[in-house]
Amino acid sequence: MRDTRESRLLLVLLVAIAFALITVDIRGGERSPLDGARHAAASVFGPVEEGVASAVDPVGNAVAAVRDSGERHTRISELERENTALKQRLGSDDRNRGRVRDLDAMLKTAGAGQYGIKGAQVIAIGAAQGFSWTVTIDCGANDGIKRDMTVLNGDGLVGRVTTVGPSTATVLLASDPKFTVGTRMEKTGEIGFANGQGDRSLRVELLNGKAVVREGDRLVTFGSSKDKPFVPGVPVGEVTRVEPAGGGLTRTLQVRPFVGFSKLDVVGVVVQPPRTDPRDTVLPPKPEAPKPAPTVTVTVTPSASAKPRD
Repeated sequence: MRDTRESRLLLVLLVAIAFALITVDIRGGERSPLDGARHAAASVFGPVEEGVASAVDPVGNAVAAVRDSGERHTRISELERENTALKQRLGSDDRNRGRVRDLDAMLKTAGAGQYGIKGAQVIAIGAAQGFSWTVTIDCGANDGIKRDMTVLNGDGLVGRVTTVGPSTATVLLASDPKFTVGTRMEKTGEIGFANGQGDRSLRVELLNGKAVVREGDRLVTFGSSKDKPFVPGVPVGEVTRVEPAGGGLTRTLQVRPFVGFSKLDVVGVVVQPPRTDPRDTVLPPKPEAPKPAPTVTVTVTPSASAKPRD
């Protein structure tokens, strides 16, 4: 296109329309008028994204071995056998060894929380179907995925499903500024709400302004009514900073999420919630503090047969 007055006016008009759509989408939230367009886009572009991912990454199909792991804790032994078969199929290069570790960790997390999961692979990152911090996974309505299901990996909470196509789904990441999840503090059980802050830490508001919190304390999901969009007990993150109380009704924390959102690969969608709240049991054991080295004391005792010198 030539650089003319008309072309510049067209560019300004397109930018203005884009910002208007972003504003409408953000203010609309779950009832956004663009939600229908996102569903349509998921149906159109989802198969394309899935096809491209399959073409450039043939070993990604191995994740399907855990896709039908929808049973609860009673199927953990079967999942472990499937995971052993996966290790043999994935080979031995560095990337695939990393995926095997991811699968191992995810299955352990699902087993500890008694979550029934369907395995999936991240095939696209970004705002392909909206203006949010999202990823697209190669698992959709044909696999039993529905909107408002919890998504996790071996480290903890990844996000929740927002849009579902036939063979793909969009996951809103916990780092998104529009993301909110109820949390519970480890041991004390203090309840709060965590919000994403983009590429920064999560911001958590505890309902008890006088709660005693220290750096290093950890949080899990509180759980939602009927387990949607969040099941309870999924690890969320670790407190890195406690804001001054200041006499307010709430207490603000900065929390480092357990999940690295910039390197997502293998994830699990929770299709069956646990029978009982796992509370803190899904959190990994804290590393033991190093023990101080014992002080070596050397005592010199003069021999009784030694004679004093002149």
